[in-house]
Amino acid sequence: MNIRKLYPLILPIIIIFIWFMVTSVLKLVTPYVLPSPVDVCLSAIEVISSGKLFSDSINTLFKVFGGMFFASIVAIPLGILLGWSQILEEMSSFVISVLRPIPPVAWIPFSILWFGIGTVPAIFIIFMGCVFPILIYTIDGVKRTDKVLIEAAQTLGANNWDVLSKIMLPSAVPYILSGLKVGVGIALMCTISAEMIGSSSGLGYMILTATNLFDTGTTVVGMLTIGFIGLILDYLFGKIQDQVFW
Repeated sequence: MNIRKLYPLILPIIIIFIWFMVTSVLKLVTPYVLPSPVDVCLSAIEVISSGKLFSDSINTLFKVFGGMFFASIVAIPLGILLGWSQILEEMSSFVISVLRPIPPVAWIPFSILWFGIGTVPAIFIIFMGCVFPILIYTIDGVKRTDKVLIEAAQTLGANNWDVLSKIMLPSAVPYILSGLKVGVGIALMCTISAEMIGSSSGLGYMILTATNLFDTGTTVVGMLTIGFIGLILDYLFGKIQDQVFW
């Protein structure tokens, strides 16, 4: 067995040990400020056995992938078009530069006014958070296509559609995947923020409700669940990228 595979576990074990000592042994903080690992485990057992953690996780993932889907079907074709046409990119660069730095959570008031409370406003917030990273990565991927390949294809009689579909688009795929990978992380953050303010379901709502009831154990369970979901999605996208680059 390769001992180096255990290296990633060392720091989490140290953190949990210090956490246990501070909260359960030395009792330097109260459970309302920071729950002990034991309290978190008990809360985890409760929300798992009740099915609440599973249903809220599925609800959050539905919003994440819903927002990602709509962002992708807008950003990828638009990114390919803007990367292909320098004129269109120059025409749209000012609008993109103004809208891109706006935090997705800044759209929450409008999402509630336009769509009310529930799943749709959360998907809208995720869309606004993911669309620009995917768009920028796609534009960059198209523009980074090797000029030698384009000139060689044109020399052999390829038309513009052939160059775009058979050379530029395959060349941009790794960049598009990188944009999607970045977008997933942003989508999770946007979803939790939206669920805390304009939703009645999901992990964000569970965290907010638990916090209001001073159930800090459940709060930490929700936070860790989000972290593990992000870790799994990051791993899956990494595997897909490995297959593409291979």
